[in-house]
Amino acid sequence: MKTKNIFLVLLLVTVSIVTKAQEENSLKLSGELLTDQRFLLESPNNWAWNENRLTLGLDKKITDNSKFYSEVWLRNIGLPSITQSSDLYNKGIVNPYNLEIREAYVQLYGFLTKNLDVTIGRQRIVWGTADKLNPTDNLNPLDLEDILDFGRRRGSDAINLNYYLNNDFSLQGVFIPFFQPANMPIGIFANALNPSMELPQGMVLKDLSDTLMMPKYNLGESSTAGLKFKGFAKGVDFSLSYIWGRDGLPFATRNTFIPVDAFGGININSQLSFARTHIIGADFSTSIAGIGFWAEAAAFIPEQNVIMTNDLSAFYPLSPVPVTQDTILLDKTKPYIKFVIGGDYNFSDGSYLNFQYLHGFLHERGAESLNDYFFLRYEKKFFNEKLKVAPIGGGFIVTDWNNIKDNYALVYMPEITYQATINSEITVSTTIFDGKGDNLFSNLKDFNMFMFKLKYSF
Repeated sequence: MKTKNIFLVLLLVTVSIVTKAQEENSLKLSGELLTDQRFLLESPNNWAWNENRLTLGLDKKITDNSKFYSEVWLRNIGLPSITQSSDLYNKGIVNPYNLEIREAYVQLYGFLTKNLDVTIGRQRIVWGTADKLNPTDNLNPLDLEDILDFGRRRGSDAINLNYYLNNDFSLQGVFIPFFQPANMPIGIFANALNPSMELPQGMVLKDLSDTLMMPKYNLGESSTAGLKFKGFAKGVDFSLSYIWGRDGLPFATRNTFIPVDAFGGININSQLSFARTHIIGADFSTSIAGIGFWAEAAAFIPEQNVIMTNDLSAFYPLSPVPVTQDTILLDKTKPYIKFVIGGDYNFSDGSYLNFQYLHGFLHERGAESLNDYFFLRYEKKFFNEKLKVAPIGGGFIVTDWNNIKDNYALVYMPEITYQATINSEITVSTTIFDGKGDNLFSNLKDFNMFMFKLKYSF
């Protein structure tokens, strides 16, 4: 009954939107239909990803000094997880779907003073100048559902103020009252970000459970605030920023070890917490002789030391005090810095080259844990730009410069895109992973895949 109600409401809203769009010229309805299908290259070629997404965007200029915007995703995503006959009576299991409000906000121009614009509601606030991988972009929570969709984040319910000092300089202030953690990868990527666990010799892990310690929903614990100064001088766009927020990925701050048999078998319960962090950022972008350059960096300063405690008291029941071992994961006196440097160039023959060097990926925290990533993409267009071929695309990752041959990863992603009509395109590509050592992309080397995408915009 709930499923029928959801689709009925969605249908009524869609019909209402289309009807009003036909009646009012000022109402802009746009959207996109995307199908994204992937299967593994290794026999028996298991299906790796199934997504059919309808995006609806509504943009209306209410008056000369205000507008409304929203973006909604309606998706059939994932493969049916049917384990018993009763699941066949649940259409949500047989045909998995979800509805997500990505953005929905009102923007007021010249609020109180002609130089101040205010945006209120769920919004995606993009910071940084680099291509998708932005160390300074930390206001919105990470959307890690698709680990290959670099830089995707969800919208946040926020108050966003932009004050324009003049044509070249402005101040931005953002307040987000509710903390939202990152959502983790799904499907075959579900364990991609899970850290490897090394146990003392003789211990065998039987069961692992966790308890997530969410911040309380009050102004002091759950809110995030950001301030940014933006400017343009002598052909250079630049900004300085500061964020007082929380890391969207949790730390294991307490692990309780419980023996379960006489052969070294143990259960572990982990307490996961979100660290309060100060982030100071800077970025710039410019163009020299037709070559685009950009760089940005962010210093992450934990408000308190992040400590992991291993509780072994269950092994020593007669001990007068708890037996624990403490390890400092992040030291508040030792900030760690993530940064990216890159550039791109459009050649006269219709080809395009993009290169980026990144120090510290999205999930890496602490100076000793930051790895080096080199990303390169070359593409060329043919037949009046209807066909785009990218024979070179991917990255090379180094996790230990002292022993590269055993600590590296290689990602190769060639791609061909054909623009079938003015508003539709078909993309076919492959993704090949390889490497050695314990790092994100070398751990995916069993998931080499073929990908097909169809995108229709309206």
